[in-house]
Amino acid sequence: MTSARHHRQYDVINVFYNSFLAIFNIFFYLFFSNLILLVVLSLGVSSQQITDSQRLFTIAVSRVQHLHILAQRYFGNFESSLGPDEKRQLNKIFLQDFCNSDYIISPIDKHETQRSSVLELLLVSYRLVESWEVPSRSLAALSRDQISGKLTELKTGLQLLIRTNQEAAFVEGGVALGRFEDYDQRPDQNLRRNYELLACFRKDMHKVETYLTVAMCRLSPEANCTL
Repeated sequence: MTSARHHRQYDVINVFYNSFLAIFNIFFYLFFSNLILLVVLSLGVSSQQITDSQRLFTIAVSRVQHLHILAQRYFGNFESSLGPDEKRQLNKIFLQDFCNSDYIISPIDKHETQRSSVLELLLVSYRLVESWEVPSRSLAALSRDQISGKLTELKTGLQLLIRTNQEAAFVEGGVALGRFEDYDQRPDQNLRRNYELLACFRKDMHKVETYLTVAMCRLSPEANCTL
């Protein structure tokens, strides 16, 4: 009698254990399947975002490289039209002076550039490009290219990149350069202003090109982003 009772208890425990094991296996399977699905979906979204950022970065870097090349060409052409004494004197004045955009806080060397985040580099680049919206109109007198339009296109691309890297609908805090009010004054002043304008434009486009190149490189962890 006692043996039969123990046998029935064992059967009940065995049935309960098997039922529990079956339920646990079903739960574990569903949990693991959903976990895999979430990981795959998150990787898909993440890879899509990276792909979009890479495409936007490629376009932005290409445009600023073009602007930098134009700036170098304008400055080179202008310098070649100067006499040796004029070139030496203007270069000396420029080294002692500042570009208006120098008031925009930006990395001061390659080490600080490397330490800056992608968002910081994008914001600095945006402010530098935005600061040339007004003075770029003066460049129209020195070139045939539509510099203002090219800068506007680059600025729009930078806004998209910033929104991709930051949950913000609008970028504020841009610093605008003042107008070159004495641009059409005496010939010697006009010459100096042209020199400063072209030298500063070349300098700032080089900065933006460097910042965007480093920021784009950060999207590829395997890449060597050393300047």
